[in-house]
Amino acid sequence: MTIEELEKAVAKLPPEQFAEFRAWFERLDAARFDQKIERDAREGRLDRLGDQAIDDFRKGRAREI
Repeated sequence: MTIEELEKAVAKLPPEQFAEFRAWFERLDAARFDQKIERDAREGRLDRLGDQAIDDFRKGRAREI
């Protein structure tokens, strides 16, 4: 199935089915995002950001949220 075919099929969904599809897609998208963050963390790609945040906190450049 091509992207164009998928777009047409989704556009034809009745409102209730479209809502179900949207909810499913949001869960899928969130799960894939979580997997990417976990992979990046495991591979050390977030270390620099974490180190910078800790350094900012120690130097008083952080505020409570």
